[in-house]
Amino acid sequence: MAEDRIRIDKWLWQARFFKTRSLAAGVVTAGHLRVNGDKTAKPGRAVGPGDVLTFRQARDIRVVRILECGTRRGPAAEARLLYDDLAPGDSVPSRADGQE
Repeated sequence: MAEDRIRIDKWLWQARFFKTRSLAAGVVTAGHLRVNGDKTAKPGRAVGPGDVLTFRQARDIRVVRILECGTRRGPAAEARLLYDDLAPGDSVPSRADGQE
């Protein structure tokens, strides 16, 4: 059974948004992540089902609702069950600022 709450950096890594947990923590620490509309810079912040995350991934702005915390970093099909993409199809494009 999955936990009710999990660190945001660990969840982003388990849900396969970032290749490493340290990359996920870096995005959070840099202030590029919002939880339920509020900026956070603490990778240890606990999140759980129902929380809405907004963050940059490459050139896109992702908006996802957490459905489950999960227990491991599994295959992509399993990771996809951890969240609901609130911008189906194409993600919300970010402004062109030359960053990859």
